[in-house]
Amino acid sequence: MDLFKVLLTGMLLTSPMLHAETVKIYAAASLTNAITDISKLYEQQHRDIQIVPVFAASSVLAKQIAAGASSDLFFSADLDWMNDLIKKQKIQVGQSKPVLFNELVLISPIQQKNHFKMSADFNFAKAFQGYLCTGQMESVPAGKYAKQSLTRLGWLNPLWGRIVGTDNVRATLAFVERGECQVGIVYRTDALIMSKKFKISGVFPASTHRPIVYPIALTRQGQKNQAAIQFSEFIQTSPRARQIFQKYGFKLKVP
Repeated sequence: MDLFKVLLTGMLLTSPMLHAETVKIYAAASLTNAITDISKLYEQQHRDIQIVPVFAASSVLAKQIAAGASSDLFFSADLDWMNDLIKKQKIQVGQSKPVLFNELVLISPIQQKNHFKMSADFNFAKAFQGYLCTGQMESVPAGKYAKQSLTRLGWLNPLWGRIVGTDNVRATLAFVERGECQVGIVYRTDALIMSKKFKISGVFPASTHRPIVYPIALTRQGQKNQAAIQFSEFIQTSPRARQIFQKYGFKLKVP
């Protein structure tokens, strides 16, 4: 019995998982499905590396990193929060690389029959009853893009008091699914994931908001982690990773 314990202890101590290098990636909520799939694929190919994803709104993640949270990679849904961390010297100048692009869309339940014309001459506020959900407009990237579009189209002021700010795009989907909001503004990729429950009722013209760019960067901590450097390269250049991004509807930066 004692010999068995000794052998078992030896096997556990030599197990690759006990010595696995860890890579902690902070990624925008809209990247949840893609980064989860990519992380699993990478771990299958690199048994000695463990990927630990943390998903939330880019604003929340950036504030956590700025406050000293342990993170090797930051994958943001906009440039502003990436630049904020560069200014705060949590990310070195030149590290940030644009990887993906997205579109901003209007969603509504499949059974809803409202027709929305995505132009300034359309009375959007009268086209539906109840509330509109999107990310918090002063911080969450999706909400910031939504505010830009609604302002440009002249739709923002007539909606005063009817806009619900959420913590991230996945929360917006949940609000619309539960019927607490009649319409929502999210990224095309999120709408596609939930295509059996929602329909895309309109696509906001790219001219109404800033380009939806997803940059990735190694943090100061990540620059010292060889496993994080390799995983970042895999995300950006691997054909398999690029296929996964395309599967979920992201547009890729040309290599």
